[in-house]
Amino acid sequence: MEEKAKNYREELDGLKQQLTDPGIFSTPEYPKLAKRMSFVEGIVKLFDEQVRYNKEITEAQEMAASSDAEMAEMAREELVHLKAFRESIDAQLQEALVPKDPNDERNAIFEIRAAAGGDESSLFAAELYRMYARFCETHGYKLELLNESPSDAGGYKEISFIARGDEPFGMFKFEAGVHRVQRVPETESQGRIHTSTVTVAVLPEAEEKDIEINPSDLRIDVYHASGHGGQSVNTTDSAVRITHLPTGLVVTQQDEKSQTKNKLKALGVLRSRLLQAQIESEQQKLSDSRKKLIGSGDRSEKIRTYNFPQDRITDHRIGYSRSNIPGAMTGQIDDLFEELHKAEHDLLNQES
Repeated sequence: MEEKAKNYREELDGLKQQLTDPGIFSTPEYPKLAKRMSFVEGIVKLFDEQVRYNKEITEAQEMAASSDAEMAEMAREELVHLKAFRESIDAQLQEALVPKDPNDERNAIFEIRAAAGGDESSLFAAELYRMYARFCETHGYKLELLNESPSDAGGYKEISFIARGDEPFGMFKFEAGVHRVQRVPETESQGRIHTSTVTVAVLPEAEEKDIEINPSDLRIDVYHASGHGGQSVNTTDSAVRITHLPTGLVVTQQDEKSQTKNKLKALGVLRSRLLQAQIESEQQKLSDSRKKLIGSGDRSEKIRTYNFPQDRITDHRIGYSRSNIPGAMTGQIDDLFEELHKAEHDLLNQES
């Protein structure tokens, strides 16, 4: 622990030195450096508090051994309080030292796609989108639509968007996987329960410096964008399809009327998918329990079931179930996030 304290103190000194340069304030690195310094300052303060209480406890223990009975009694009473304070500081320090995913602070790119179940799947894809959109709205996240492909049934074949705010990827990363819905469709005359699935991918938004893309590795096609029912939304070739030849990844973008803007957005999503592939490769080194919680991200893993007839949502990774699906569909899913992040925290505590 002394070595950790020393390392954090040295890091704080280095950060303070960096931030003495007036030119740093106008650089893109400044917000991250300032945030990191605030975090490290908090850690160092806890270490200082720990040292202070350890010293006071040692002094109180010496006084408790005094031949002066009254002074010894006072010292013993003081020891009870000092040890309680130190335990609180120790707990806060342990919490603060749990390693964080370095990608948690990145913006989160969602890609929601209808899978098995036809129209019912596309309708549920739209419901999941509204669920996340409502959660973002009520929790201070800014949502930006990237691309959408509506279905004839009024849902979405696929829809993608980006969430910005306080550690968006850290908040939403556990949503990646297959979401299964069980219910009776409105068009079902015999009351039979149908099972449909929707895949959700959550990618950490990559910056240009994270992933270098060789232009010669790209095939870029342009075409007319289309909207609901297949009608053309404009008369120019503004929609963009980018194929990354080395990996076969394909990204389409048509939400903007400008071909240039669509190309930039598509490149951003492609860069984020390539970053996610790197992250998944690194995650192969994690423990089995961590892999189960994070998931494979390959969209083939069933992570959650929404059973409408029984009004039950079950997250299969942590064995957590709850009722009130109508509430969940309006963004009331705080408990799901809390349970998943608690499971992550417990695992990290065990491994740190």
